[in-house]
Amino acid sequence: MARGRKPGTTMSGTIEQQIGKAQEKVIKTKALYNAAVGALQKLLDKRDAQRKDELWNSIIKSNKSYGEILRFISSDVEDEE
Repeated sequence: MARGRKPGTTMSGTIEQQIGKAQEKVIKTKALYNAAVGALQKLLDKRDAQRKDELWNSIIKSNKSYGEILRFISSDVEDEE
């Protein structure tokens, strides 16, 4: 036996409800996405800060001069081109 629609519901009414639910889902999903992006950005910033500290500490401990370090870095860039 086939079931019919509930009395008082129309096709456009159910579509509007589905659209409303889909919009709510998009809003919630976007909020979760934005939170995840924020958390990722904080972690990337922490990693970059650690890398900078590590690099500076290595430079300070090095017996190379500022000019020698710059030439070394620049030669690597020129070699890649």
